[in-house]
Order: sequence, then C-alpha cells, then structure tokens
Amino acid sequence: MGSSKSVSQCTCVFLFTLWNNVELSIENKFTANYSCSFLTNVPKGIPMQTKVLDLSQNNIYAVHISDFSPLPELQVLNLSHNLISKLDFSAFKFNNDLQYLDLSHNNMSIIKCQFMEELRHLDLSFNKFNALPICQELGIMFQLKYLGLSGTMIRRSDFRAIAHLQLNTVFLTLEDLTDYDSGSLPDLSTRNLHIVFPTNKDFNFSLLYDGMSTSEKLEFFNIKYDLSYKDFQFPPLSLEKEFKTSNLILNNVDLSWTIILRIFMIVWYSHVESFTVKNLTFGGEIRLNKPDISSILKYQEQHFVSESLIKVVTLEHVRNKLFYFNQEIVYLAFSKMNIENLTISDANMPYMLCPEESSLFQYFDFSYNDLTDEVFKNCSTLTHLETFILPRNKFEKLSKVSSMTSKMISLKHLDISRNLLYYNEDEKQCNWTETLVKLNLSSNKLTDAVFKCLPLHVQILDLQNNQISTIPKEITELQALSELNIAFNRLTDLPGCRHFSALEFLNIEMNQILTPSSDFFQSCQNIRELKAGLNPFKCSCELQDFINIAKQGPARLGGSPELYVCEYPEGWKGTQLKDFHLSKIACNTALLLVTVLIITVVLVALVSFLCIYFDAPWYLKMIWQWTQTRRWVWNRHIDELPSHLQFHAFISYSEHDSLWVKNDLIPNLEREEGSIQLCVHERNFIPGKSIVENIINCIEKSYKSIFVLSPNFVQSEWGHYELYFAHHKLFSESSNSLILILLDPIPQYIIPARYHKLKALMAKRTYLEWPKEKNKHGLFWANLRAAININLPLSAKTNKV
Repeated sequence: MGSSKSVSQCTCVFLFTLWNNVELSIENKFTANYSCSFLTNVPKGIPMQTKVLDLSQNNIYAVHISDFSPLPELQVLNLSHNLISKLDFSAFKFNNDLQYLDLSHNNMSIIKCQFMEELRHLDLSFNKFNALPICQELGIMFQLKYLGLSGTMIRRSDFRAIAHLQLNTVFLTLEDLTDYDSGSLPDLSTRNLHIVFPTNKDFNFSLLYDGMSTSEKLEFFNIKYDLSYKDFQFPPLSLEKEFKTSNLILNNVDLSWTIILRIFMIVWYSHVESFTVKNLTFGGEIRLNKPDISSILKYQEQHFVSESLIKVVTLEHVRNKLFYFNQEIVYLAFSKMNIENLTISDANMPYMLCPEESSLFQYFDFSYNDLTDEVFKNCSTLTHLETFILPRNKFEKLSKVSSMTSKMISLKHLDISRNLLYYNEDEKQCNWTETLVKLNLSSNKLTDAVFKCLPLHVQILDLQNNQISTIPKEITELQALSELNIAFNRLTDLPGCRHFSALEFLNIEMNQILTPSSDFFQSCQNIRELKAGLNPFKCSCELQDFINIAKQGPARLGGSPELYVCEYPEGWKGTQLKDFHLSKIACNTALLLVTVLIITVVLVALVSFLCIYFDAPWYLKMIWQWTQTRRWVWNRHIDELPSHLQFHAFISYSEHDSLWVKNDLIPNLEREEGSIQLCVHERNFIPGKSIVENIINCIEKSYKSIFVLSPNFVQSEWGHYELYFAHHKLFSESSNSLILILLDPIPQYIIPARYHKLKALMAKRTYLEWPKEKNKHGLFWANLRAAININLPLSAKTNKV
C-alpha cells in the first residue's frame, strides 16, 4: 500500500472508525467528511465547530498553517492516503485539542516536529522515511498511546527519545528495511507491538527475538525465509530470559517445515501462552531426520524444562507447496501437544490423529477442513475436551458423529454446522456423551427424523437451515432443552412444548407458518422469548388471538417489528402485525350471530312499522295491478279488439255517488281531451230507447265496464242490471272487461241475497279501493287509466249512441 496509490482506486468509505487504541470522549461531535473527493488542497470553508475531519483518499500534497488554524475545536484529523511529501507540525499549532492524527500512506520523508500536548494517536506508518521519524518533541507527549512509524533502518539509539513513554501500541512498517541493529526494539515500552516486514526479503529473526523481549502482544506481518535451516540461529539463552511476549501472532508466513518446527520450539519454551499463525504456506521435506531430532534435544537440554506455558495454538488459512507428503508426521506433532486450545482452520486437513495418551485438550477448532466421519473413532484420550468446533467439513452420518463423542466425557459444546449430515430412522441408535449441553447442527440435510437422534441432556440446540417440516409425536423428551433454534426450515406451525418442558427461547423464523396456534402458550408455560418473524402470516382472527395472548403473557415476540408482516390475504399484504386489528365482533361467531339476529329483528320491525305507517301494502298492490295491466295491454294486439268499440269504459254508479263520479272520476280519466272516451248514462244514453237497451248498448261498445261500488250502489236496482249485463259479457267473451272500484266499504251482511253475482265478483276479483289520503290519489288514477287506455279500432264518438 504505497502512498502513490491513485485516489481513483480508493474505496470511498468514510473512515470515521476510531482505532481500538484511541480513547476519545467527544460530546456533540461535529464531523466533516471530504474523503474520496479528489482534493489537491485542504478545502476552505470548513465549519469552525468541526471536531472530526476526514480528508483521506485524496491527492493533497501539502498542508499549511492556514489550513487548520480556523478549526480551534478540531480533535480528530485523518490525512491518510494522500500525496504529502513533507510536514511541519507547526501547521497544527492552533489545534490545541487535537488528539487523533493519521498521516499514514503518504510520501513523507521529512518532518519537523512540534510539541502537541493532547495528542494520543499519531500514525506516520507507510511513508518514505529512511530513519525512524522520532524527534525529541515526541518524548514529552505523555498523552501519546498509539504511535505508527516507518523507516528503512533501525539503530540502537532510535527509540531512546521515547523509551520512557508508556505506550499502548506501536506500529512499525519496515517495507524497505535495509539495516537493523539487534537489541533496538527492547528500548520501547509498549504493550502491543505490530511490525510489517518487507515481502521481498528473508526475515530477520533478530526482530522476532527482540520483539518478544519488548511487548506482551507481538504481531509480525510477512515472514519469509528461503535460506537453509542450517543458517537458522536459535536465540541466545540470555535473551530468552528477557522474553515477555504472552500473545504472539505471525501473519502471512511462508517457511519450510523445518523452520516452522524451530519457531515452534522457541515459542514452546518461552513465556508465550497464545501462539497464532495466519495465512501460513509451508514447503520443504516433512520428516523428522537425525539433525532435526538432535537439534531439538539439544535445545531441550538447555532449558531444563519439559513443559510449556503455551495454552493456545491457532493455525488459520494453511496451504502447502507439496504435492505429496507424510501427513501423519504433522498430525502426530499436533496430537502430542499438551495444550488446552488447538485451532487448525481452513487447512484442507482430511484427518486428525487421536492423542496416544490422555491429553489436556479442552478446545478444538477444526473448521473449514475436509474431516469425515472416521475422525476420532473410538478415541478415549480426549477426556478433558469441552468444546469441539467442526463447521464446514465433510461429516455425513449423524449416528457416527454421536459415537465419536461417546467417550468425550467432558464435552459440553459441539458445533458441526454446515456439513452434509443426515439421519435415517433405520440407522443404528445414536450414542451421545451425556455431558453435551450445546449442540449446533445448523445448515445440514437433516429431516424430521433428527429428533430421534439427539442428546438427552442438551440445553441449547441449533437446527436452523435444514429440511424439517414437522416434529414427530414419538421422540425422546428433551427435558433440559431451554433454547431451540429451528429457523429456516419448513414448519407450518409452532412445535409446542410437549417434548420440551423447560423451553425458554424458540426461534422459528423463516418457516412456512400462516397462522400460529394460540395453544402454543398453554403448552409452553416457561417460554420467555419467541422469534417468529419472516413467516408468510395469514392475517385472520386466529392470528390476532395469537398476538393478543403473546402480549398478555410473559413471553415476548423477539426481533424487529418489520419482520412480522402479513402475506395473506391480498388486502392485508405488507401490513405489520402490530398494525393489524380486527373488531371483536368479526372474530366472535356467537357475538356475530347475536348481532346479526338483533339487527335483523330491528330492521324487520322498522320495515313493518314503516309499511303500516305509510300503507306500503296498498302501494305494492296498486303497483302490482298496474304492472299486470300494462303487461296484458302490451301483449294484446289491436286486431284482437272488436271493431264496434267506441268507448274506453262504461261507468256504472249509484245516483247518490254521482257527485264523486262527476267531480273526481270523469275529470281525472278524461283529463287529456280525446285520449279517453267514457260512456256515462247522463250523456251517452240514446233517447227513445229503453234503459236496458241503452245499458246493453254501452256495455257492448265499451272496452271496459267500471262499477263504482258503495252501500248506495247495493240499493240501486239499475246498478244490479248493469252489473248483470257486464258480468254476462265477461263470461261470454272470455275477456277481462270488468273493473270494480270500492268507493266505500260494503259489509257482506248488507248485500241482499239476490245480489249473489256481486258477492261472487267481490270475493273472486281484485277491486280498486278509493284511498281517502290525497297522496295516494295519483297512483290510483294512474292505475285506473292504465287499465282502460288503449287505441280503439274506431274513432270514439262523443255524441250519444
């Protein structure tokens, strides 16, 4: 990462993260971000209240005192990844509160120091200094905790100016190192030392030995050594006594197997408790020949100790340059380590030997390898192993995995996720160790049958991302199970706690649950948290019951509310469950039926009242008669009418009702002149003819005969004759020519016995009742006009017949 790197290649990420070694307490931060802005100079107009300023990933080549003097409250300044070639610290003399200054990844070769009282973090790494940029002013910056330096040479006197400072972290980039004076590093007083060595040079192991005499935590980057192992020198015994490193990390290592063995030997008999090697590439012949054995024995004799202080060994991302080698030597070397924690991750390791004797191993991490079901078969020496991490390997049969653990009498935690595990019911019975309390079987090929192959005393079980669709009824009860993760499966309902009486936490996210059963909370009395988001919920009354019970009970729905969203029905799709509400009446069938019944009764009563009050039956009757009349008229052709018809209707009435006939009936029917022709005896009877002849003549030449019935009509002798003749025409012509108008009610008992035809007609035929209410008159006349209003075949004559 040279400082000449083009800004166009920058990642444009806002570098506001404060490094772990910097302790800043800034209230009401005011930040300004100019990262990746293609700047060549510090921009003007930065707000003077700015406390955090990011100018990284630009093309700034120089800084001046005028650039930052307007920013008296500045506390954090990031100028990394620019083109600055020289720097005068007086550019920050007005920034008295400056605590964090990052000038890494520039082109600086010259700096002029100035005392900065509050500075805690100063990074000058990845620049082009020849000598380390350590000036006298750094020695009086007692607040300084992090110091990043770079240079091409290190002399014994370089660190004396800052030897008295109690630094937390020193970061040295020696990418173009040409010279190193042994014994220089121990002058530093720091807890953490990170050194980047050149990638194109053989590693100087004096730096390693001096670094181990300098800090508690030591990390080296880029360790390569192509020389013969015969040129490798063990550290002098006097120097080893000064070793103080307890945590050693080697990153990006490319060494031969023999050199690796020697480094392990040095570390083994040092004060190192945790040894980590990342990105390891090894080559050379892998064997224990006589020179190797003799050198190792000689080194052991010099230390007068047979046990190591080391407790943790970690190897991550291991690759080899050999096509074929005796892997058993490697496995044997690790299996004989008498340590507590061993991690060999991403090493393409297909096998591992069981220790020959009882070992102190408490923690194994063999993740991202090629281990199979045959590993640690019948292994009885791992009696202290408590945690076993095995994700991303090639385990297949769950029953064999259980047998592997059967003799690990201290095993508590097993992670065998992201493998190829499956279990069939016809396989042999599973045989887990009784001590196992935490089991991770996520991301495998397990189905419902897995519940018949689980450790009895497991407390935390992870089965997410498998192929489980239901939990069988016949399974072994897991009475100690308190946490169950069964997310990303195919379940359609909550599992219940019939088999998990102690369950407190359940994760069932991303399944196929539409409507979770509200009985779940009755079954799971001890549940404290339920994670059920990301399911295709069907928003219904059952779901609302479930939500209400969850709110009222001790259990809570875990996860963000955005994860609980209705999928069905379409009208509720996308609605969060917290916003989904249905009324009580919509979800209570009994209440709904009672409500509907009450509303129906009320509506019926209201309609009945309105019908009675407004005489609705009368209106319906009149409308029905009008409809039937119009239908009959429309269906009858003009050719069917007798050719001798001259009148639309003959009116028969009692003389006592003449006032109503003359003032109401005739004017309303003949309202439009010439539209309706009525035959009335007072104007249409022909003089000289008898009354009977006139009656018969009018009835025969009229389309209809209208009889105005009343108690007066019953007493009229001529009314009876007219009714007789009209009735005779009705039956002789099979027509519907008779219209009865009931002007006043006629009790049956006042109708004389000889008027049997009138009684029969009133009993069988529908008659029109004259309404007393004026608002009904319009419909009455419309109905009557519709019954008689047709086009006569002959022109009506107004003169008497």
